[in-house]
Amino acid sequence: MAISIEDHQLPYNTHNLYDVNFFDDKIHTLVTHTPSFVNTWIAETQQKLHQNNNPADHPLLVGLDIEWRPNRTRQIENPVATLQLSTGKDCLIFQLLHCPTGIPQSLYDFLSNKNYTFVGVGIEGDVEKLVEDYDVSMGNAVDLRVLAAEKLGAEQWKNSGIKSLVKEILGKQIEKPKRVTMSRWDNEWLTGDQVQYACLDAFLCYKIGENLYAA
Repeated sequence: MAISIEDHQLPYNTHNLYDVNFFDDKIHTLVTHTPSFVNTWIAETQQKLHQNNNPADHPLLVGLDIEWRPNRTRQIENPVATLQLSTGKDCLIFQLLHCPTGIPQSLYDFLSNKNYTFVGVGIEGDVEKLVEDYDVSMGNAVDLRVLAAEKLGAEQWKNSGIKSLVKEILGKQIEKPKRVTMSRWDNEWLTGDQVQYACLDAFLCYKIGENLYAA
């Protein structure tokens, strides 16, 4: 199968590990609500970013996406449940909603660091929601739709979704099943389908950004 997931089934209630396979890429994915694991992931990620990315060629890229429980009424705006970050072969799915002590300082510092460029589809809306729900400030965020319009020389990309960007830029097909999109992202334990979906959103943002900046 071109897209699949392997659950490591760790015997802990603090975190779990998965491998999400997307064609030739294997994305090592950490799912956690525990600040100490977020701290470690960020420290290791910063090391890898500086080793693997050459700032002279393009920015230090991080794919970003969020999920929350669908709003059933206009009166209730559900808070962000998960934050996904990807630097290529590594992905963090942080369950903000279930974090016992709030967002760790390391994550605040990482997101506000202007040395990194966070890329996403419609990322302004995600940043706005993170600011409203968790008072997070984002140092440098770039909407892939705007970047695609600029690099591909066509305004139509400003209104595109991730599926069409993946097809055009990566030459791959992805599905966005509504049963997963509209699922309970506020659950304490995410399903394999949710983990795969959330991981791929952040990973594909990274890959699209990498391709566009290299163009």
